[in-house]
Amino acid sequence: MLFNSYIFLLAFLPVTLVVFHLLDRRGLSSTSIVWLTLASLFFYGWWNPVYLLLILFSMGFNYLVGRGLSSSGSRILMVFGVAVNLALLGYFKYANFFVDTINTLAGTAYSLETIILPLAISFFTFQQITYLVDAFRGLTREYDFLHYALFVSFFPQLIAGPIVHHSEMMPQFMNSDQKRFSHDHFSVGISAFVIGLAKKVLIADELARYATPVFDAVLAGDSVSFIDAWGGTLAYTFQLYFDFSGYSDMAIGLALMFGITLPLNFYSPYKSTSIIEFWRRWHMTLSRFLRDYLYIPLGGSRKGKYRRHVNLMITMLLGGLWHGAGWTYVIWGGLHGIYLSINNLWRAQKKRFGMDLGRSTFLGRTVSGIITFCAVAIAWVFFRAESFGAALTMLKSMAGLNGLSTGSLFGGYAEVRILVISALIVWGLPNTYQFLERFRPALQTYPDMMEESTYEGRIQWSPSRAWAVSVGFVGLAALLSCTRASEFLYFQF
Repeated sequence: MLFNSYIFLLAFLPVTLVVFHLLDRRGLSSTSIVWLTLASLFFYGWWNPVYLLLILFSMGFNYLVGRGLSSSGSRILMVFGVAVNLALLGYFKYANFFVDTINTLAGTAYSLETIILPLAISFFTFQQITYLVDAFRGLTREYDFLHYALFVSFFPQLIAGPIVHHSEMMPQFMNSDQKRFSHDHFSVGISAFVIGLAKKVLIADELARYATPVFDAVLAGDSVSFIDAWGGTLAYTFQLYFDFSGYSDMAIGLALMFGITLPLNFYSPYKSTSIIEFWRRWHMTLSRFLRDYLYIPLGGSRKGKYRRHVNLMITMLLGGLWHGAGWTYVIWGGLHGIYLSINNLWRAQKKRFGMDLGRSTFLGRTVSGIITFCAVAIAWVFFRAESFGAALTMLKSMAGLNGLSTGSLFGGYAEVRILVISALIVWGLPNTYQFLERFRPALQTYPDMMEESTYEGRIQWSPSRAWAVSVGFVGLAALLSCTRASEFLYFQF
């Protein structure tokens, strides 16, 4: 069931909302939590009911291990719990990948039956690993199973994040006053959801029409021109932006309709002036997880400059592998590891020469922003390409080695128009959080960054008739476009 499908928009969501708030209004707070949990499990089981058994086993197992850790603090139990989670993730997501890799390297012919990847397994696995590690550290408290089950299965963020922390969600689930119907929460939530839906169906899906043929042509072995290659790459770069941004907005909006505030997961990453800043703006809850539960435990920057870069590379390689069972994802992660190391070395050199890292000029920020965006776009080629060879062919075309002509796949008026519109929105308009900033629609994933970038522009939402009409018009346009509903790109991870 997709957020951009009619079955979700016209049936599942209205019924779930109405029943939840009716139960809560009658003082049946626990019953409303039961209803929301069952609805979330139904939502998950819509794709493949068999995998309901997997998520139920996962939440039951981790809940029991977490309770054991809260009382014993046993390192062995913590390692066992994390290992079981990683084993399940490894089997379903990476078993075929590793067998294929062994066959390629050793010339063998081992085979496994095709394993269908359970939806959202990467997200709910990481979410529960944080719970187990924090229980071992003594940072959790005793929760009842019902609230824990909702923490794992809450449908607005279950499929593609954000990766939520128990300390962010559990207090909200247990606070009956917070979940009561609020006109402010509901109107802000609908506005965020409509904005996200419009990003997905009106922009991201339109960009896919121009990105897909270019990458398909390269996969088929065709050489594409310089213009075609860059046009396809930029179309995908913006497609992924609006697709993931749209999902993140919709998740925040849906949660607000139930009185729950999710952490911010997307904050204008293409406005970044460095790769370090990019990773504090793109998939913010994943970067937080990788920092807190991988990079820092590896030693972070505490064990010398060399180890810092090694730890960065390990973290980003595993972050790439988390996104997909393929060497193109590993290379993508490795590229970002190299980018981050270069960025840190550059900052160290600036400090060495007495330059203030907190000061910059407009020209400096512009040049840094262009370099960062181009580096990210080039890395996205590996993220999108279905083989290493296809990625190399695309990069050769982007370097002009296959000619500079306009080609036949890209360069028409419609293609250029959608790229220009995308660029104007990305760099010229406030993001959804800034648009709704007065009403704090999301928790601050990186509070220090949010304090530094308070939005003071004029384009901000308010509970007025004019904004209601505007949001309604955008929502209607998006709803009418849902006839060609497509999956979100992050669903495959």
